[in-house]
Amino acid sequence: MSAGGAFGGNRGLRPVPPEKGVFPLDHMHECDAEKKEYLLCLKSSGNKSEKCRHSSKKYLECRMAKNLMAKQDMSELGFGKEVDIEPYGEKNNVGS
Repeated sequence: MSAGGAFGGNRGLRPVPPEKGVFPLDHMHECDAEKKEYLLCLKSSGNKSEKCRHSSKKYLECRMAKNLMAKQDMSELGFGKEVDIEPYGEKNNVGS
């Protein structure tokens, strides 16, 4: 019989959570509007996430503001200088 227990693993070692990727769930639905906007954007853009970066950023900013994730500089989360990113639902009407 193995020393790891019934389902494997070593019972003597404590698990260490990953540095990123684990954060409290939004049980109080504090960022639902931002989440829904992002999911709607993904659906309408054929799941092209690059077209929904503005919504993704708003969602992460909401989570940080509500202490649902650690506050970080947006550049650390992949949001550097944004160039020509058009918000969902807005068209650049040149000449109107």
